[in-house]
Amino acid sequence: MAAAPKREKISAVDTAWLRMDRPHNLMMITGVLMFRGRVELARLRRLVEERFLVFRRFRQKPVDLAGISFWETDAEFDLDRHVVHAVLRAPAGRRELQALVSRLATSPLDPARPRWQFHLVDRYDGGSAVVARIHHCYADGIALVRVMLSMTDASAHGPPAMPFEPPARASAPAADDPLAQLIQPFSGVLDIAKRIGGTLIGKGVELWTDPTKAAALASQGTALTAEIANLTLMEQDSPTRFKGKPGAAKRVAWADPIPLDEVKAVGRALGASVNDVLLSCVAGALARYLRGKGDETAGVMMRALVPVNLRSMEKAYRLGNQFGLVFLDLPIGIENPVERLYAVRENMSSLKESFQPVLALGILAAMGAGPKLLQETLLRVLARNATAVMTNVPGPTQPLWLAGARLDSLMFWVPQSGDIGVGVSILSYDGKVQFGLIADKGLCPDPVRVIERFGSEFEKLVLTVLMCPWGFEGDLDPAMAASAVGAA
Repeated sequence: MAAAPKREKISAVDTAWLRMDRPHNLMMITGVLMFRGRVELARLRRLVEERFLVFRRFRQKPVDLAGISFWETDAEFDLDRHVVHAVLRAPAGRRELQALVSRLATSPLDPARPRWQFHLVDRYDGGSAVVARIHHCYADGIALVRVMLSMTDASAHGPPAMPFEPPARASAPAADDPLAQLIQPFSGVLDIAKRIGGTLIGKGVELWTDPTKAAALASQGTALTAEIANLTLMEQDSPTRFKGKPGAAKRVAWADPIPLDEVKAVGRALGASVNDVLLSCVAGALARYLRGKGDETAGVMMRALVPVNLRSMEKAYRLGNQFGLVFLDLPIGIENPVERLYAVRENMSSLKESFQPVLALGILAAMGAGPKLLQETLLRVLARNATAVMTNVPGPTQPLWLAGARLDSLMFWVPQSGDIGVGVSILSYDGKVQFGLIADKGLCPDPVRVIERFGSEFEKLVLTVLMCPWGFEGDLDPAMAASAVGAA
């Protein structure tokens, strides 16, 4: 008689991501890696076996037993099911690869197998590409970047760029790191989040459906209880063509990269962080797309859900999901690029001391541990007041090789929850910053038209720095900046 398979319970937060799958929004992280040279399928499979599967979680599949989710080792695991060829008609360029990624991003992973796959694309732009798909229940973006880096080498013939062993001591991120404002770990947040989750389960949906109770909660005086009330009472952001009921079809696009050193220089000149500069460019690109469609943007505010890492980087190799979320207001109604940048900077600054990330993690824990009614209600709380999910990930600063081929560029897209239909990704790698967009086909059928505007929005800020007289130490006068941009 065969022995029963070994199982371990899936954490409440990871269970939440497993449960959030919807036909119109699959909870799957999709990434594409582009190479100058050819990648051989046999070598890629060997690399996955030696460096990816060293994380034993990827040999396991999630199973549901009596309403409880477990990790179970796949007794019939077959690597050939997970590392496969994807064929494009030659010659294949960016447009063809974007179409393939769009299809894969909306194709469910096999629930009877571990939920991940690598697709090797031959003959892409004179080299190769690899499309990676991993269900969000396995890990968050920070952890998966750590996993992918462990598969790379510092040169074509080694050594490994980041060995599997976790570092003994985490180094502090640089002050101008693209995510320095948003990835600082919060001490003790996991215990706090678990307590919040327990409270939400105990109260059921009462708090989220009765505004009078939320208002009473705000008067109790503590920052955390006030944050719960603020989230409950938060008004929806402005209605735009990006907001609506999404369908199953998605479109992805990515832009040409911009030099990270130039972004840092503009940020220093304008008294803003790298993150402020990048998010301001995103807001400007979205606004110009709307105006190009004939939509009014004056006074329009779009809100994005931004993940916040809640653990130190040396623990990212443990996989799982340990991040919270903040609601970031994007002032797309401000056309002056410097004034818009300063508005983003102010919004970011207000979130630094916020309890929103901890509260969001508690909500996710409650979703995974509580009944389905509570899960649906809390998911609506997170998704109803935002139009987009926006993720920034700091990548390696030096070039990397994978399976003997130099990694030229890469991009990824995280899933959108609830009825959110737009996802924006920002990734830094090898001294460059790249923007990516995934959008519901019905809401935004041509995301490349948004993406192509990121570079020109950054160029506006560069011209402002070069042309505008300096009226204030450390800051530019937005009126002067508007004049300089108009003259350009």
